[in-house]
Amino acid sequence: MTTTVPARAGSGQESIRFPSDFRWGVATAAYQIEGAVAEDGRTPSIWDTFSRVPGAVVNGDTGDQACDHYHRSDDDVALMADLGVGWYRFSVAWPRVRPDGGPANPAGLAFYDRLVDQLLARGIEPWLTLYHWDLPQALEDAGGWTQRDTAERFAEYAVTTHDALGDRVSVWSTHNEPWCAAFLGYSAGVHAPGRRDGADGLRAAHHLLLGHGLATTELRARGADTLGITLNLTVADPADPDDPADVDAARRVDALQNRVFLDPITRAEYPQDLLDDTEHLGWTDVVLDGDLETIAAPIDVLGVNYYHGDSVTARFGDGRTGSSPFVGSQVSTTIRDLPLTAMGWEVQPEGLTRLLLRLHEEHPDLPLVVTENGAAYDDVVGPDGTVDDPDRLAYIADHLRAVHAARAAGADVRGYFAWSLLDNFEWAEGYARRFGLVHVDYASQRRTPKASARWYAEVCRTGIVPGTEGLR
Repeated sequence: MTTTVPARAGSGQESIRFPSDFRWGVATAAYQIEGAVAEDGRTPSIWDTFSRVPGAVVNGDTGDQACDHYHRSDDDVALMADLGVGWYRFSVAWPRVRPDGGPANPAGLAFYDRLVDQLLARGIEPWLTLYHWDLPQALEDAGGWTQRDTAERFAEYAVTTHDALGDRVSVWSTHNEPWCAAFLGYSAGVHAPGRRDGADGLRAAHHLLLGHGLATTELRARGADTLGITLNLTVADPADPDDPADVDAARRVDALQNRVFLDPITRAEYPQDLLDDTEHLGWTDVVLDGDLETIAAPIDVLGVNYYHGDSVTARFGDGRTGSSPFVGSQVSTTIRDLPLTAMGWEVQPEGLTRLLLRLHEEHPDLPLVVTENGAAYDDVVGPDGTVDDPDRLAYIADHLRAVHAARAAGADVRGYFAWSLLDNFEWAEGYARRFGLVHVDYASQRRTPKASARWYAEVCRTGIVPGTEGLR
């Protein structure tokens, strides 16, 4: 299948090649694809509860069926093998493995045991994420991530999962995007569990980090090969670099989205400017002696999720700004003259180059992997049954060039995972937004690889991102 890349993908650019040991993969998350939310002992997660709150999710959608991956995992693994991906990054559902945060559930573990075997049988390496936002509702009822006990329960869950799968899974990520889990879930209220308290978001962030450190220490002691965490990081640029207020607003965003996690993990400390900015919230009582040393347990890889950067202004609500997700900072994001995805997110690949270079410069001994990157567009199945998605293909091509540029400038970037393998339940957007390389008809559960999937398969096979005169 051949498709032409729009001019904005870099008209006239030459082909680029990645080294043979560069890792290529696709990524998913348990609640977004599995379905089967009440089968084999699984109990409700915070997303099962939150999706039933009127108005919380577009169209009242839930993840009850999602992509029915729980019953179709063998077919989905065969699909991945057909696309030629070498790595699959997936998450395990805590409420399936330890329902209600309690004892281990053999039936739930058995599903992931089969999945790992299916992957390895097809020559696909599993990359396991322990937490992608589906906290057991019973633990939220006891206070959720604002409570220290949840971090300790998370470490127990990590050990249970490793005991079952550690002989075959080589790469373990503790959390995916703890910023979203903490601040969108506990401060902004737009994700599960839907709380709206600035201090609770910071308390949740600390306990997510503590859970990461506790789990990392436990798994390291059990011989885990490669351990890491995945952060959604941004490039925060002042809307007006000559305006001190905008410059300071960008600093605050950088502190509250990037450094709030990076500094404890790599330096065993919270940024002083963040502590100063949030002192009035009185949240640091949860930071006990020894916590930061636990959080800074050494990791082997940093996962980087990137979709767009942010242009930041202090002039909140001045008529030219978008809504601000940066809870606790009186700032807003501006809409620049850049292409937008169906999510309303700017297409800014050069930001990924800058982000990767910054991470390498500040943490030169820490290998990086782009663990999520992709875009939602309004895909349509054509009369011939195919799905042509040139905008997504161009987006991925541009961002792969951005990764290549960062590597050429010295950044130690070792892999790239496209988000996502399948169209899926996209959190508060429900099924209204499609990020998949593979189209899913939710009524029939039919899978149709899009043009971008066939093109990405060739990139995975060859390591070559073709020039923009035409891509297969």
